Amino acid sequence: MRLKIPVVLTAAVLAVPLLGVAAAPAASAAPAHARTAGTYSNPLDLQLPHGQTAASCADPFVLRPTAGDHRWTLYCTADALTSSETDSTGALVIHQVPQYRSTDLVHWIYAGDAFPTKPSWLKSDAGVWAPDVVYRNGQYRMYYTASDTKAGGSAIGLATSSSPTGPWTDTGTPVVPPGVNPDNGQGRWEFDPEVISAKGHDYLYFGSYNGGIFVRQLSADGRTSIASTEKRIAIDNRYEGTYIVKRDGWYYFFGSATNCCNGSLTGYSVFTARSRSPLGPFVDKDGVAITASRVGGTPVLGQNGNRWVGTGHNAVITDYSGQDWIVYHAVDRTDPYYSGGTNATYTKRPALMDPLDWRGGWPVVRGDRGPSDGTMPAPAAQPGERTAYRPSFVPQAKPGKPIAALSDTFNGSSLSSRWSWVRQPDPSTYSVSGGAFSWKVQNADLQPPDNSQASVLTEPAPQGDYVVETKVSVNTGLNDVHNYVQGGLIVYRSDGDYVRLTSNSIWNTRQTEFGKHISTAAPGQPSYGNGVVGPVGDWTYLRIVKHTVSGQEAYTAYTSLDGHHWDKGITWTAALGSTARIGLISLGGPGDFTSMFQYVKVSRLAR
Repeated sequence: MRLKIPVVLTAAVLAVPLLGVAAAPAASAAPAHARTAGTYSNPLDLQLPHGQTAASCADPFVLRPTAGDHRWTLYCTADALTSSETDSTGALVIHQVPQYRSTDLVHWIYAGDAFPTKPSWLKSDAGVWAPDVVYRNGQYRMYYTASDTKAGGSAIGLATSSSPTGPWTDTGTPVVPPGVNPDNGQGRWEFDPEVISAKGHDYLYFGSYNGGIFVRQLSADGRTSIASTEKRIAIDNRYEGTYIVKRDGWYYFFGSATNCCNGSLTGYSVFTARSRSPLGPFVDKDGVAITASRVGGTPVLGQNGNRWVGTGHNAVITDYSGQDWIVYHAVDRTDPYYSGGTNATYTKRPALMDPLDWRGGWPVVRGDRGPSDGTMPAPAAQPGERTAYRPSFVPQAKPGKPIAALSDTFNGSSLSSRWSWVRQPDPSTYSVSGGAFSWKVQNADLQPPDNSQASVLTEPAPQGDYVVETKVSVNTGLNDVHNYVQGGLIVYRSDGDYVRLTSNSIWNTRQTEFGKHISTAAPGQPSYGNGVVGPVGDWTYLRIVKHTVSGQEAYTAYTSLDGHHWDKGITWTAALGSTARIGLISLGGPGDFTSMFQYVKVSRLAR
């Protein structure tokens, strides 16, 4: 199964008080004589009592100072805070929505849990996830995910307080009650609330993989959602963690995709689309809607080859000098799990922060460099401050000098001698004609120990850095479920060690997926992780760039609908070595499907 559905699915959302939509406050630019803020480095410093530091702050939500207060407030999803805090059974203590306060957005002091006891209408083992807080009429309203209720199914709840850190009084009834996904008859995932104010009303966004993303108008007191106003804004099986930014007349949707909690193989990342209306339709940079079966979404934030992977569930804040910042959680691939016993598969997700920049009307993180892992200029967290950060944008990686001996346009009637098979398939299942290589999809895969019998068409990979590209079409049509029929590129060392970029059929959607498999996973820990990239077309261009990050092999995915405008995806580090081969795959499921490849181009990486 390619799209790894998380065990714990939560949202990172933020609403700016009074405005309700992330936007720069009026007259936010700092004066020329303002003092310069300091520096910071990821992850954010979350101080607990007795000198300990919180190990995790999943789905971070930041509330701007309100009502004359000078402190920011950070809220996290229910989680363990340290490996050392256990109950009488030895299990980790789960804190229900930890809260922190800060004056500089860098150093945070624990301010207790929002829910010392769970709301009574939740099941005893339910999670309290993805808090979103808005300030209305002198009252703080915390919307949250109830992962399971006594009535059965997930819901959106509400608690109120006169203070940003409580005590919180739960309303005792759901704002969005449990629902049913008509496509499968299962309980719809009523997850990840996000509230904004627009056009004279408050709107609540919610939803996740099972069912999709929806928006409803809220009642004037914010305690109920009006079911008759519900509108779907994103297809199911793609996004969660909705967050909305209002900028220059556009509403920007931010949503996270794939598995949040897969240890060092977490490929979670953030995408965007925009609309002139808070009700959609939301369309990406390629003009593709996020409600489409070939689902849209332009990548905003993904791992870049440093230690941070699984960068997602974002919030956005605007500092006092007018600079936007994205706050999100990530996984340290060098230290992904809580320690001790069964916790060795429980993923830690500390909170990170980086500048959010705008280029050509679309957001990028840190000038399109992605998550930072070094000293950075800090935000202007107080009036009269300015940040020293200034955007500088980086270009995308591009092909350089072509390597003709490894490139193929599939002219003629048979495969070139440059190609060799790993487990040659029946010759009747593939052919070369009309300038294309046609290969019937195999009902097999490369997922040892479960299955590793699929064929791989390979040729030697160049030494050093390079770019490999193909143009592929997989005839799975639209909307129907054909898990997980796919065709595309692979950089292959063995059945257990590879990265692959494919046009993939994932439930009722068609997505580009970039996966990594390792043969060295410890017992009980994952061996495969995946991310997704840009949209699929009738024909989809796929590109893998092999380069070096801090002395390590790194592989970055790019996808395109036209071969000219490319979406940059996530980067996997993978020790595939000098014997790795590049190639094609056509596999993943039963049915009469075919992958068509128009070419394979290999080139040096441009400098």
